[in-house]
Amino acid sequence: MAELPQIHSVHASQGSARSRASHAASGRPARPSLLSFFNWPFLLVIALLVSYGLLVCWSAVQGMEKYSFNRQLAGVGVGLAIMAVLWRFDYRRLANMTTALLVINVVLILLPHIPGLGTDAGMGAKSWIKIGMQVQPGEFAKVTVVLFAASLLARYQGTLDDWREYCKVLGMLLIPFACIMTQPDLGTGLVYLAISGVILVMGGARGRYLAITVVAGVAAIAAVFAVDELLKYETSPGVYEYRLLKNYQRRRLLVFLNPEADLSGDGYNLAQAKIAVGSGGLFGKGLLNATQSTHGFLPEAPTDFIFCVLAEELGFVGVVGLLALYAALIAICLSIARGADNLFGMLIVMGVVGMWLFQILENIGMDCGLMPITGIPLPFVSYGSSFMIVNFALIGLIGSVWSHRSMQGRKAA
Repeated sequence: MAELPQIHSVHASQGSARSRASHAASGRPARPSLLSFFNWPFLLVIALLVSYGLLVCWSAVQGMEKYSFNRQLAGVGVGLAIMAVLWRFDYRRLANMTTALLVINVVLILLPHIPGLGTDAGMGAKSWIKIGMQVQPGEFAKVTVVLFAASLLARYQGTLDDWREYCKVLGMLLIPFACIMTQPDLGTGLVYLAISGVILVMGGARGRYLAITVVAGVAAIAAVFAVDELLKYETSPGVYEYRLLKNYQRRRLLVFLNPEADLSGDGYNLAQAKIAVGSGGLFGKGLLNATQSTHGFLPEAPTDFIFCVLAEELGFVGVVGLLALYAALIAICLSIARGADNLFGMLIVMGVVGMWLFQILENIGMDCGLMPITGIPLPFVSYGSSFMIVNFALIGLIGSVWSHRSMQGRKAA
């Protein structure tokens, strides 16, 4: 990476020159007003979305000793503090720290493998660490994945048309995915790929290279299943274990392809999710009246299947309200990306947008039978303090891009 040019912002330089001239003329430093430093529509949408999510989460965790709503509130509190710090921090100071960001990524993701620190997350996945409380470092790595990918692609100044450079970039972007699959955590790994894919597209990668990558990815998935069939071994009569994919991962895909095959077994979760979503009707059954989750028919309701709780309790109207807030959030983020000073800032915002869109589509899609079931949470709604803190940290980064834009960027936004 040493031969690649450093990232500079022409707009920022021009803005700084004008700012210095203004300071000299007035004789005192100019301080940005609160109206210009904060994006108030953005904060309003975030406040409404978080409040809505907390209301649904509160209803979903009632009567469940496994979940603590106070911990969710604590996640919001810590997240707000981190958001405020990152909003004020100048994101451009991270633009040329590509290698350091990659190292931080790898360290975070591999922390659960340290003996005595990592703990089993269930189903053979080691994704959590114990530091007085359980923390999922792979969640926090989403922030560094966004920064690393944005820093890497920004170095090519919007044009990545050399095949060898593209392969090098692609290989580096796949490192976090390869690390997370050692846990293994396929859901989080897919989020990493979504972030990297959006930043790769927005960073100027040639369309032909992207098409070849997609085809190669599909071929690789098919190859994994084919090789797994060859390498499987029998643990007991009629029961097989696979070496590359976990049995539950294979079953989730098979259920997606044929959801009616085993309604009392592997297809049970999907069947109950569909019942919950459909039973809400137009206005829902009301808060605390979701029979599928409260009666134990819907597993992991506050996390993976939180959308089902919302649809059952608040109905079609409640779902439309949530989607409207998500649409407003994405629209404002796109406006901020358009007004960014430099490619690095734009790629940060687009990487976060890609992550949120993927998680929204996957979580809601799997609850409706349109996507395979994975452990991907719903932004600002699903239970999880680590997940909530990460989302607020990403808001802080977007706020930093907004607050440090030049005058030209302010007009564009």
